[in-house]
Amino acid sequence: MITTDLTRMFGLEHPIVLAPMGGVTGGALAAAVANAGALGLVGGGYGDADWLRTELTIVRKRASGPWGVGLITWSASRAVLEQVLAAGPHAVMLSFGDPRPLGALVKAAGCRLICQAQDLASAALAREAGADLVVAQGTEGGGHGGQRGTLALVPAIVDAVAPIPVLAAGGIADGRGLAAALLLGAQGALIGTRFYASDEALGPARARERIVAASGDDTRRTRVFDIVRGYDWPAPYTGRALANAFLARWQGREGALAQALPGEAKLFFGAQRAEDFDTAMVWAGEAVDLIHDVLPAAQLVERIAADAERALRAGAALCG
Repeated sequence: MITTDLTRMFGLEHPIVLAPMGGVTGGALAAAVANAGALGLVGGGYGDADWLRTELTIVRKRASGPWGVGLITWSASRAVLEQVLAAGPHAVMLSFGDPRPLGALVKAAGCRLICQAQDLASAALAREAGADLVVAQGTEGGGHGGQRGTLALVPAIVDAVAPIPVLAAGGIADGRGLAAALLLGAQGALIGTRFYASDEALGPARARERIVAASGDDTRRTRVFDIVRGYDWPAPYTGRALANAFLARWQGREGALAQALPGEAKLFFGAQRAEDFDTAMVWAGEAVDLIHDVLPAAQLVERIAADAERALRAGAALCG
């Protein structure tokens, strides 16, 4: 068993945290990860109160281990955060924006605060917010993120925010990635796309099938899917998704896409309902190369943890 500051903080068996993927990480997936000895986070996304009410009820009923909720900082309101805190999570994760205003409410509630950072400036804000954990998110990850690579960013943030524990994120999908994160000075890994391809993940089975079939070369960072959905994401955040025909048509022509709304939006949302992923997006990270199957979340947790321990022991043997 691997023991770190993360596992001690929450009483976990494994230094693994489920990334709070909006629309994907519901209560069932968060509970399955928590029950397997890791930290499960519900993906609160943009803060839909009705969706949260349903998923928080599920995780509270099913989880026997620690769980939490992730919110998009620039979109979350005080009312949504209060709804989340009322459910009694062990942690709240804030990502993409200044975490200090909402972070103060999390700390005042006696809840653990996790802040995600994509560069040293956002890591400094996390420290000012009183973060109990800082996530160093590399650009290889699926969904929204910044521009810096995981390998260089993680140790830089470890040094910058010490002694606050750091989690690594971005391009981690197996035990080798977790072991590498620990050797970079992180106390665990936040993992997303690998858990998208799990039995408990929300969303269409066709999306999971595309992840299993994809290569990391098939992913792109883009603003196209935010524009067509009407989300005004602040700079410098873009989203990494699997390339498709819609993206090929509009990448580099974002201004023209904005002018073509609402016709293109009608096309896009119709494709979402029809599960037509030649138009609708599938958020996914570069680590899709390492994903070859859809499995129960508990099995993924156990496999990643066991493979990480083997990798660490093999690495230590190199020093013999």
